[in-house]
Amino acid sequence: MLEQLEGSQAVAKAVALCRPEVISAYPISPQTHIVEGLSDLVRTGELEPCEYLMVESEFAAMSACIGASAAGARTYTATASQGLLYMAEALFNASGLGLPIVMTLANRAIGAPINIWNDHSDSMSQRDSGWIQLYAESNQEAVDLHVQAFRLAEELSLPVMVCMDGFILTHAHEEVDLPTQEQVDAFLPAFVPRQVLDPAEPVTIGAMVGPEAFTEVKYLMHAKQVLALDSIPEIGADFSRAFGRDSGGLVRTYRAEDAETIVVALGSVLGTIEDVVDELREQGVKIGVVAIKCFRPYPLDDVREALRDAQRIVVIEKAFAVGAGGIVGQNIRLALSGLESRVHDVVAGLGGRPITKRSLHALLADALADRLEPGRLHFLDLKRDVVERELERLRDGRRPGPHAESILRDQGIVAARSH
Repeated sequence: MLEQLEGSQAVAKAVALCRPEVISAYPISPQTHIVEGLSDLVRTGELEPCEYLMVESEFAAMSACIGASAAGARTYTATASQGLLYMAEALFNASGLGLPIVMTLANRAIGAPINIWNDHSDSMSQRDSGWIQLYAESNQEAVDLHVQAFRLAEELSLPVMVCMDGFILTHAHEEVDLPTQEQVDAFLPAFVPRQVLDPAEPVTIGAMVGPEAFTEVKYLMHAKQVLALDSIPEIGADFSRAFGRDSGGLVRTYRAEDAETIVVALGSVLGTIEDVVDELREQGVKIGVVAIKCFRPYPLDDVREALRDAQRIVVIEKAFAVGAGGIVGQNIRLALSGLESRVHDVVAGLGGRPITKRSLHALLADALADRLEPGRLHFLDLKRDVVERELERLRDGRRPGPHAESILRDQGIVAARSH
């Protein structure tokens, strides 16, 4: 049924249709509207039977989810940014125990300095925590991915993180096709856990494991993630047949069949990139797009196949490894090992900075003219004069304090004032 909804409310309704039995979450922008919406559905009895747990922190939220899932309940939570970091220890426990928890991550920058706007530094920081990571391009896909995520998590007994761009998607109002309860019930079977804590048959989970078995346990975590590379497309195909639209999968290509240049990205920026690609195609430029829909497990073979014939690849990513380079770009190079394609890492949209068509046109003009230096990390719309001024302070040996405060002072902005 088509409804005009805020992205967060659409996700809340989609999650409710999946009939979670326990929801445990702590509010943090920009995911708060999701858990508020779910709490209202539980309070009014529209979502039942379901226990909504109000906890004192994100660590407590994930800890409660671990207990609920281990006890055999279909379990859900949501978080963002520093909240994800606060539950980091528990993230590894959830994946190590093979618990099928579904979590929405409303992608938001990690401080310091404090920033509530969107980039992918939170999810990328936990990319190796053992959770499957799916990235939504739109609110419709965010809805669809949550329905698929519960089935995926429960088929493999693995936790799944659905990443949607904070504010850009969570707070955007647009038309969304919400499935009916009957459709979701037909697609998502009742939860039958692979492991259950039962007082009648007590067992220990998460026990100490020494060197004699730890490698094997970690290998099996990897093997289960690799299995998801088959399950994700299969579940996506089943979803397409059941709901009449394609959504999810491992990678998606756009006008890439004969492309000499391909732009790679994740998340909501893909819509803007595709608009720019359409405009360049009208000018006769052979350019296309590859959207990475699943970043963990990493679909190496699919990425390689999608990019193997491209002469140059421009990776637009909303996070980077400080002191190293692009995170997605490093994974692209891994997939293209032995091929001669030039890969350019471009960091964009940090802390919510807009990624405009004008800036993308300028960037791609440089790429097409081979003006992007290979092996160098590029930053879209970097204010070089601001950076050079701060670096000059460092060279002079001055003590300007944290960079953020110095830059704000230079721009005439007062971040905070003490009395």
